[in-house]
Amino acid sequence: MTATVDTGTAVDAAERDGFAGLLRAEWTKFRTVPAWRLGLTAAVLVTLVFGVLAAAASKSVCDAAPGRTCTSPAETVGPDGEQVLDKFTLVHKSLTGDGGIVARVTSLTGIITYPRSDSDAIVPGVEPWSKAGIIIKDGTTPGSRYAAVMVTGGHGVRMQYDYTHDTAGSPHTLVSASSPRWLRLTRSGATLTGAESDDGSRWTTVGTATLPELPATVEVGLFVTSPFDVQIEQGLGSGSARHFTQASGVFDQVGLRGRESGSWRGDTVGGASDTEWDRHHRAAGLTRSGGTFTVTGSGDIAPRPDPGTQIQRALIGGFAGLIPMIVVATLFITSEYRRPLIRTTLAAHPRRGRVLAAKALVTGAVTFAAGLLAAGLAVPVSSRILRANGARIPPLTALTTAQVIAGTAGVLALTAVLALALGALLRRSAAVVTTVVVAVVLPYFLAVTSAVPTAAAQWLLRVTPAAAFAVQQTAPQYPQVDGPYTPSNGYFPLAPWAGFTVLCGYAVLALGLAVHRLRRRDA
Repeated sequence: MTATVDTGTAVDAAERDGFAGLLRAEWTKFRTVPAWRLGLTAAVLVTLVFGVLAAAASKSVCDAAPGRTCTSPAETVGPDGEQVLDKFTLVHKSLTGDGGIVARVTSLTGIITYPRSDSDAIVPGVEPWSKAGIIIKDGTTPGSRYAAVMVTGGHGVRMQYDYTHDTAGSPHTLVSASSPRWLRLTRSGATLTGAESDDGSRWTTVGTATLPELPATVEVGLFVTSPFDVQIEQGLGSGSARHFTQASGVFDQVGLRGRESGSWRGDTVGGASDTEWDRHHRAAGLTRSGGTFTVTGSGDIAPRPDPGTQIQRALIGGFAGLIPMIVVATLFITSEYRRPLIRTTLAAHPRRGRVLAAKALVTGAVTFAAGLLAAGLAVPVSSRILRANGARIPPLTALTTAQVIAGTAGVLALTAVLALALGALLRRSAAVVTTVVVAVVLPYFLAVTSAVPTAAAQWLLRVTPAAAFAVQQTAPQYPQVDGPYTPSNGYFPLAPWAGFTVLCGYAVLALGLAVHRLRRRDA
């Protein structure tokens, strides 16, 4: 790419107007080189085209084992608009006004199935987030408000409410007849309080929840559920595998306080299972013997761990669009050393730091504008294609969508500034382009394509400039849900703006070193 720069205008403008003139001079240099304008246009087109091609190649497929029914998961929306899972076995009565429930849990057991080609291997085992406890819920409609206190398979006693809220109680080991756990949940107006006890006499508060929209009449009772056992594969091409689980909880000493109505009845909230396995092996439900209840269930009451295709899939072309932007930003500085025109620029404005700052501002501004255009086009176009191909893209707020688009443009702009700074340090175009591609594009590509183990991918996205791509993440990670939290599934190890800050740090460091070298060698 050959650059011919009109430096006369740049010198005159810089002499007349100080930094403002320097900015105009650098902008004049940039816009008078057709190859650089073509480079930015290519970046926009590559980002859009790669995103469209990736969306067109993405198909929603059914991966059910032979002989099994393949169904699409029902969409359940929680009280705050988030996608949730709300499937469990409930033994309940109606309760009007203030009151509560007390129960003792004497057992929590489970089974896990590992599909094989000929049959299912069923082994005893309790998934760590299996839950057995007591609950107060706004009816049996999936997604309705609730508060619950429970024992779990591996995370002690918890109080959870409205899907996303989780409070830890005691780290009680798995309950048994010799080591039971008492649970209590009381309602006073809109406030629900959960407590636990070793003996039913001395109680410790686990947590409280305020549910202002809870109706006067609610459902109160016992519940059991058990989510998929998620195993993250750590090898090359790493991914995740989900194994069906089921749990059974045994309750006794069940007592209600308040205005109850009806008799105990068992229901499967969220409908019948969507797998053939538990229809033919072990049905969920209730077994009662006097005052002892054995409740069996599967599913979860939690945020959805696989919210669908995240919006960054529409921006997969961004890593390819980065390359022409890196080339343009590099040539914006190295072309002046090749002639050498940098002496003319520095003669017009001897303050080296201000010269580099003006170049960085122009580079950042034009690449941000190009990135904003590219991302703004890619998101709606590619998202529409993905949905047409059966992908489930969760709805996003306008603010979150703007964060993703503007954040992507910011990543492109900062990467261009990093390339500019390295250009001032290394002075060789090929070396700079290679360095930036290896530092930014390659780690992202290796991580999201599962070309390296998950642990290595997460390490790369913490310490390299590619960490900035975390601004594209829209689905939160919940500590109370074991999900496929890997880069290949759209989950980054750093929070969005924390990852962006990593790239900022690299860019600032490179600019500082570049200014230092300009002052020492180009005096």
